[in-house]
Amino acid sequence: MADFHPSTDAILAEIVDAPSPEALEEIRVRVLGRRGSLTLAMRELGGLEPEERRRAGAALNAAKDRITAALGEAAARLGRAALEQRLAAERADPTLPVPFATAGRLHPISQTIDEIVAIFGEMGFVVAEGPHIEEDFYNFTALNIPPEHPARQEHDTFYLPERPDGTRLVLRTHTSPVQVRTMLAQKPPIRIIVPGRTFRMDHDATHSPMFHQVEGLVIDRTTHMGHLKGCLIEFCRAFFGLDDLPVRFRPSYFPFTEPSAEVDIGCSRSAGELKIGAGGDWLEILGSGMVHPQVLKNCGIDPAEYQGFAFGMGIERVAMLKYGIPDLRTFYESDLRWLRHYGFLPLDIPSLVRGPLPGGAG
Repeated sequence: MADFHPSTDAILAEIVDAPSPEALEEIRVRVLGRRGSLTLAMRELGGLEPEERRRAGAALNAAKDRITAALGEAAARLGRAALEQRLAAERADPTLPVPFATAGRLHPISQTIDEIVAIFGEMGFVVAEGPHIEEDFYNFTALNIPPEHPARQEHDTFYLPERPDGTRLVLRTHTSPVQVRTMLAQKPPIRIIVPGRTFRMDHDATHSPMFHQVEGLVIDRTTHMGHLKGCLIEFCRAFFGLDDLPVRFRPSYFPFTEPSAEVDIGCSRSAGELKIGAGGDWLEILGSGMVHPQVLKNCGIDPAEYQGFAFGMGIERVAMLKYGIPDLRTFYESDLRWLRHYGFLPLDIPSLVRGPLPGGAG
């Protein structure tokens, strides 16, 4: 076997005296590189007798371990020295101007929720919340949604893995389960507004797998369809900041309300631009209706004694309309440039005292 020169001690001394990381790397390549002296010596072990190969191999491995450890310690030492030298050379200048800090912005979804809550709060509604993961009963059955309804299909609803009893939880497809939980937990009169996240299998410029809804529920002995219309007309005009905003109700169908109605607001479309307000055209923004008697029964409320109305809308949809946001997907792209453009200053948060911001629809 070719001798391993120079000795291990000489190499270790050279490592300790290395003046820079570059010099240290040169030593490593010369000794441990592909054609380094120690590497070549280890390649020749195969030509030795077994006993001599064991003895020489042990000696070379021990030398390699000592050299590798020394290289690591020297690299750390040189790194610390370089850092200390850089820190010693760098000094903070307290006379330099402080860089301008950009103020944070509220996301349009958060802002729109606050605006909606402020409007309905002035009408006596209180905010109610519930879990995102729901039982089938709260999400479908109690709401009079039959087993064969398309909303129950897997192409529309996110289901969790099957449980031992064969049932499956779902990611709530609307915030209506909170209405059911509220009716089961408290006696009328009830007057709640329910903002929150919901989940459905949609994804395009106007749909997202996760989105936000806000729903309202009123239950008492005297509420009727006229109250529903007055409430929603007042909301639409307050939210968009237009006192003369045309609002109309079209007959529709929902399993959980009867009668049911879609709510449209007036608009105009010209040269590809949508403008909210009077203009001879209409745009649907929410659904509503009188709570179905069967839903009241399912929640332990006597429909012969109580009645009420419910409504719901997509928060992203009304935010897009009010603030001129063209693509729903941008709400979730975490682009700070987008947030600086469409976001709101923290002091612009709506409240029951200040009310919502003026309309910015266009």
